[in-house]
Amino acid sequence: MDGSRDSWVNTTHDWAGTVDADHLGRIRKEPAEFAPGGPRHLVLEIVAYAADEAASRGGGRCEITLHADGSVSVKDDGRGTDTRFDEHGRVVKKPVMATKDLRFFDSPDAERLPDGHPRRGMSVVAALSEWLIHTNRRLNGSWSQRYERGAPVTGLEPVESDGTTGTCVRFLPDEALGAQGALTMADLEPWCAHRPALTVRIEDRRDGTQGAGHDR
Repeated sequence: MDGSRDSWVNTTHDWAGTVDADHLGRIRKEPAEFAPGGPRHLVLEIVAYAADEAASRGGGRCEITLHADGSVSVKDDGRGTDTRFDEHGRVVKKPVMATKDLRFFDSPDAERLPDGHPRRGMSVVAALSEWLIHTNRRLNGSWSQRYERGAPVTGLEPVESDGTTGTCVRFLPDEALGAQGALTMADLEPWCAHRPALTVRIEDRRDGTQGAGHDR
C-alpha cells in the first residue's frame, strides 16, 4: 500500500480531488483561449508530458498517430501516470485529466509550448475532447479509463500487461475546434523538433490504411 491519500504530497495535481467540474466547464466555455490553433495545441499539451518524462530519464520516445476516425493518439515510453494504492487497497490515479495542473494552469509564468501559447495541462485536452481514452502502464499495474468532455465515464479498468511502461492518450477533438484547422504532419514535425530529449514518430492513417510515418 502507498498509505493514506491525505498523506500524499501534491506536486502537479491535487490528490484529494477526482473531478473539478467548474474547472472543466471554464475550459469548455472558452475553447479559443485554452486551445488556440485547435487540435494542434492539444497534441502539444500531451507531447509536453512525454518530453518531461524523456528529460527526466535522459531520453524517450513518443508516437503520434492520426487515425481514420478523426481521433489522435499520443503514446510514450515513460513510467506511466502516477498510480497508487490507498490504505483500503483501492487503485488511485493522479487526477491529471479532470483537475488542473497546479504548475501551469493559472500561472502567468507557465512555459510556452512550441506554438507560442502557454502550457495549461492535460485537463485542457480532456475537456475539449468528445472522448478520450487514457491507457496507463506502470510497473505496479496497467489500467485504462475513458472520459467524455473531461469527465470520467468509467472507472480504472485493468488491462493486461505487455511488459512495457508508458501512457497512451487517444482523443477525438471536440467539434468546436474543427474550424480552427485540421492536423497535418507538416504542422507537427517542426514543433516536435523542439524537444531534444524526445524522439517523435508521426504516422498518418487517415486514408483508412497504415499511412506514411517517420521519425523527426
